[in-house]
Amino acid sequence: MSKRNIPVVDLEHFIHGAPAVRADFVAELGRAFTEVGFVGVVNHGVSAQLVDDFYAAAKRFFGLSVDVKRKYEVAGLAGQRGYTSFGKEHAKQSEVADLKEFFQIGQTVAPDHPLKSQYPDNVNVAEEADFFRLGNELYRAFEKSGGALLEAIAIYLDLGEHYFTNNIEKGNSILRAIHYPPITKEPESAIRAEQHEDINLITLLVGASAGGLQVQDMDDNWLPVLPDEGEIVVNVGDMLQRLTNNLLKSTTHRVVNPPREQWHMPRLSIPFFLHPKSDMDLTCLDKCVTEETPLAYEPITAGEYLDERLREIGLKK
Repeated sequence: MSKRNIPVVDLEHFIHGAPAVRADFVAELGRAFTEVGFVGVVNHGVSAQLVDDFYAAAKRFFGLSVDVKRKYEVAGLAGQRGYTSFGKEHAKQSEVADLKEFFQIGQTVAPDHPLKSQYPDNVNVAEEADFFRLGNELYRAFEKSGGALLEAIAIYLDLGEHYFTNNIEKGNSILRAIHYPPITKEPESAIRAEQHEDINLITLLVGASAGGLQVQDMDDNWLPVLPDEGEIVVNVGDMLQRLTNNLLKSTTHRVVNPPREQWHMPRLSIPFFLHPKSDMDLTCLDKCVTEETPLAYEPITAGEYLDERLREIGLKK
């Protein structure tokens, strides 16, 4: 275990490695996701320049006035496209809103694509012309890296390398730019992001502009995650945990408030929530159901599960 309290793997070993090197990568990733649920990934193929450029554009967007930002909040979309204002989202077990605002970019498909009706148009910000262009580029880069990681997971689960490929092609993934503003008064029992698990298959998080991310270990201790520069933090989401009947761990995590002397510092982070298409069957894999690990979940599709969870966290009525 590294000083970051999570294992670290090198994606280049999987993409271009000899068979034995690839096999070692698959074993390392599988061990990380069964024991910790989180892993740091280096040589992931996402351009540092692209990340920096999108961070800068996101910072400029969140620096706009509240009235301007609210022009990009789309009613009826449960925050799945465009802006979601401060204090709207909360963890499913909490009634207190997280101390954040965010902007979401989703999948784009051609107007005549069979899935077009499922994917609302993305939101362009007139005041920040490069915001969507850069975000869409970053979305594609994360899709590619996330797809490679899921190929390794499929091999680990002995499902065949391309088990997830068709399910995630043109899937319902989301790139989210999250802004945690400076804390100006004693919070009402809320932290920047209360403890939660992610909904999706896997999440890829590129380095936040300030610390605060913590994961909960098997003994209920909270451990800080401190990735090196350029490293992506990847964690299992509830859909993958559900599919594997709890073999792969969707680990509880949170973003804590900084020390009081740093309350004036905002925090920006960019997670990519990798989702499959809505019709993916999340019924637990037969091979993951045994006498020792009896069936834990009823059958459900990814779309049904996402809908259920969006209601739980207050984004959908």
